[in-house]
Amino acid sequence: QPSVFKRFVEVGRVVLLNSGPHAGQIAVIAEIIDHNRAIIDGPLTNVPRQSFPYRHLTLTPLVLTKLPRGAGTGVIRKQLEKEATLDKWANSAWAKKRAAVQKRRTLSDFERFKVMLLKKSRRDVVRKAVKKA
Repeated sequence: QPSVFKRFVEVGRVVLLNSGPHAGQIAVIAEIIDHNRAIIDGPLTNVPRQSFPYRHLTLTPLVLTKLPRGAGTGVIRKQLEKEATLDKWANSAWAKKRAAVQKRRTLSDFERFKVMLLKKSRRDVVRKAVKKA
């Protein structure tokens, strides 16, 4: 019977941090400490190497291949650059959705008004197309 789980806590797994000063950044699991914590490192996202609890991070589908256990920051940096992992993350639907939500949060009142007008015009076009069809 196949496992329902697709993402595992493993060395080289790219993770999204949910809390702490680096929330919203991505990092890589460098070493597994125990059932609650792992050592993470994000040399390209300015996340310092640190022990981090699993309950404050989310596993992404991305994995660095052939990363040795306890790999140093330099090794992780080279691997991230070689596999263009940050670009893969930036182009994922998940990251794009997060960016859109972040952008929406920082809109001014006038910008929200402009969005409302754009949505109204789009709704009008769709309504006319549906009526035509």
